[in-house]
Amino acid sequence: MARVLIDPITRIEGHLSIELDVQGGKVVEAKSKGDMFRGYEKILRGRNPVDANQITQRICGVCPVSHGIASSKCLDAAFKNKPNKNGMLLRNLVLGANYLQSHILHFYHLAALDFVDIKAIVNYKGGDAKLLAVKEWVLDEIKSKKGQPDEITTAAPFLPRYEGDFYIKDQTLNVDAIAHYLQALDIRLKAHKMVTAFGGRVPHLMGLVPGGVTQVPTRSLIREYRKNLKEVEEFVNKVYMNDVIAVAKAFSEYFKLGKFTNMMSYGLWDKDVDAMKFTMERGVYVDGKLKALDTSLIKEQVRYARYNSGSDLHPLKGQTEPDPHKGGAYTWLKAPRYAGAGMEVGPLARVVVSYLSGNAFVKGEVDGLLKLFNADLGAVFSVLGRHTSRAIECKLICQEAKVWLDELEIGKAPRSTYEIPEKGEGEGLVEAARGALGHWIVVENKKIANYQCVVPTTWFCGPRDDKGTPGPVEQALIGTPIADNKNPIEAARVVRSFDPCIACAVHVVEGDREIGTFKVC
Repeated sequence: MARVLIDPITRIEGHLSIELDVQGGKVVEAKSKGDMFRGYEKILRGRNPVDANQITQRICGVCPVSHGIASSKCLDAAFKNKPNKNGMLLRNLVLGANYLQSHILHFYHLAALDFVDIKAIVNYKGGDAKLLAVKEWVLDEIKSKKGQPDEITTAAPFLPRYEGDFYIKDQTLNVDAIAHYLQALDIRLKAHKMVTAFGGRVPHLMGLVPGGVTQVPTRSLIREYRKNLKEVEEFVNKVYMNDVIAVAKAFSEYFKLGKFTNMMSYGLWDKDVDAMKFTMERGVYVDGKLKALDTSLIKEQVRYARYNSGSDLHPLKGQTEPDPHKGGAYTWLKAPRYAGAGMEVGPLARVVVSYLSGNAFVKGEVDGLLKLFNADLGAVFSVLGRHTSRAIECKLICQEAKVWLDELEIGKAPRSTYEIPEKGEGEGLVEAARGALGHWIVVENKKIANYQCVVPTTWFCGPRDDKGTPGPVEQALIGTPIADNKNPIEAARVVRSFDPCIACAVHVVEGDREIGTFKVC
């Protein structure tokens, strides 16, 4: 048996390492290790509850919108408040734009280099200035023969990489993908501009508040949002979806890898300020059955996490007391469980729950892809199922955003008013791009007495639970074939398909370690 360590996992947000035991060319055991400590809950205690909206956005610069909206919803519940119609629609529009940026970022700038042969650019004969610049960049790196651990490379993030027969072989497809990698940078900028139209700025929006947002919708802002949306939608439909399908055709075996089948969604895109109605449905899929969500069944376990807090606690009673030297612990991530079971959250979970709930748009898109690949629904529980689910969501968001814009009441208040109570409790649930995000607050004497966040990456990258059952990523890695223990790209593809965001999960480093030098790919 060989021990394989990928440390750090690159092209994700934050610091994550993966430890694998490989036997007979396959992963037989895996550990997911979040390497930093999250302490935001401790920072929030004793503060004005409204501060939580701004402070929790600083948890992450990739998905601050999700934290801002989760916190706003959490405060709405504690204040016994609800947004008005404009507030609900504007939150949808801001979060939707952030989704578009995040999903495009993930496929092109985080995951694509697991599949695309960047060195194919050296044979490019065309005249595109941007592609020629990349060609020169990569050629200089190859000629320099750099890439040793103590050398600074000049072609990051393209090189160094795992070297081997791992990549797309079609020259045209590779060059097109590299061109789309560059185009996606401009498209992400347009999505950011959509966020700022109603959110004020990116990242860390100032405009998200209890009851809605601060920006009154105007005709000019709606026109600006709609103009950028049109260009993003064209990219999603004509480029992004086609590239995902092309990768899936080239690596169809990844419909069978990275399997995990428990799914949970909090529901996405509010449709009614008075009722729990969502465009993408809420629910839990476990043991082959779709069930209603009951958030009282959410608990956090810490046997293998570096905390001396009580275990199996609901977030309202949650504790965050670090214990860096705890015996047997191997991560700073807790192990969230729903009714004792680990759950995958994220785009695949949302698509599966919506599909099984009868969502017409989702069913049409999923059935079309399954027919294209001559596959059954079981194929979606996979690496490629996660990638295709993100593309499906982007198509849905572009369609729904036009409806939300049409429903805005121009010039009307963008939020409801609120008062901070002497005491209260609140739960704010939202689907971040990476999955189910929950904020919980306890208010006493108009101050925060306790605040807990259970974030998407904690759900899927968390460790074994108190019974020793591995977390979702750990289980998804088991059985993954590894052709070369020194170049474990197959495992990296599985992990990156979940789109981990470790900054959301852990924060303060332990300062008594030696500095090491590592080669990362």
